[in-house]
Amino acid sequence: MSHNSDLRDRHIAAIPRGLASAFPVYAQRAENSEIWDIDGNRYIDFAGGIAVLNTGHRHPKVMAAVRDQLDHFTHTAFQILPYEPYVALCERLNGLAPFSAPAKSVLFSTGAEAVENAIKIARASTGRPGVIAFSGGFHGRTTLTMALTGKVAPYKVKFGVAPPAIYHVPFPAPSHGVSVADTLRALDTLFRADIAPTDVAAIIIEPVQGEGGFLPAPTELLQALRQTCDTHGIVLIADEVQTGFARTGKMFGIEHSGVEPDLLTVAKSLAGGFPLSGVIGRADIMDAAEPGGLGGTYAGSPMACAAALAVLDVIGEEGLLSRADALGATIRGALEELALRNDGVPISAIRGPGAMIAFDIVTDSGEPDAATTKRVIQTALADGLVLLSCGIYSNTIRILCPLTISDALLEEGLTKLGRALVATH
Repeated sequence: MSHNSDLRDRHIAAIPRGLASAFPVYAQRAENSEIWDIDGNRYIDFAGGIAVLNTGHRHPKVMAAVRDQLDHFTHTAFQILPYEPYVALCERLNGLAPFSAPAKSVLFSTGAEAVENAIKIARASTGRPGVIAFSGGFHGRTTLTMALTGKVAPYKVKFGVAPPAIYHVPFPAPSHGVSVADTLRALDTLFRADIAPTDVAAIIIEPVQGEGGFLPAPTELLQALRQTCDTHGIVLIADEVQTGFARTGKMFGIEHSGVEPDLLTVAKSLAGGFPLSGVIGRADIMDAAEPGGLGGTYAGSPMACAAALAVLDVIGEEGLLSRADALGATIRGALEELALRNDGVPISAIRGPGAMIAFDIVTDSGEPDAATTKRVIQTALADGLVLLSCGIYSNTIRILCPLTISDALLEEGLTKLGRALVATH
């Protein structure tokens, strides 16, 4: 029987170092908010597979839907022989779309694939090449999405120059010393110095930056972007890959602002752990691509579609929108108490909507402390808690526990987090 140490050696020998794993711990089984590794160690999951498991590991309704689909067929390629689960899921997504115009959806496999196709659709609709993204944003690791991502290390190192017609403006965040006015001035400068707004196909933004540090996009900024896009005929894309499907207390993060995007990219928690992504958009924009211009061999897998339909049922039946708010309130309260203690690592800037909560680990003088952040995460892991960091200074800890986590497991996980902060001090 393999053990963590054995698999680590095999891992290093077989897999390139460019694919980095956070921990030398190999999963064997999981249920809802708990994971057991191949050595039998138990962990509470505050990472959720990087925001993929809003409905938890192996939700019974999701598993039942996938088993039923397995008894029918596993693959035909939708471009060859289409099937009802794909159509039914697109109908459900169109009904959830946070804009008043008629909607259409198209499905893919990964978040990066969804973003790439959203850009393709925007370019087809406008006949323009330019795309504007934000510093600190994360949109994927493919050549195009890597270029959209607003962080060099580790995502762009050694991979050459970006494709043309992609631009970045600063993302507003008090911790970075950037205001909404600063961002809008930078956008105006970009339009005067580098690309005319009439050459811009799309502006893409995360309603809450994920890898960038769980920084919510201010409503004032989203409103200004909507106005800019309306004035110049630019497509506004909300990247909801990490914020979608109840994580923020709304089905989609942008709903907190009341701003209507033109396209949304979705993935991660859409299918409860099965690879599935999509673009939801205004029908007139979505229809701009010519037949054959969109698709993919595995795009919209029948099993993933069945899982996603079950996920949407679970979100409604189990009240996960309100559950996200309740979890967030509990997590915030616990973190605020930890911030007041003087026997642990200093923490600050507790933030995030719903159950998309993060905080920063800082030095006694308030500077970002990436080294201590790493130690806290390792200490928590040794105590049976899986945590993730993020942020441009690598000093942010994000909490992405399943929305189906029990109150008892949440309390146990928060206790372990507190112990890690004290033990690392």
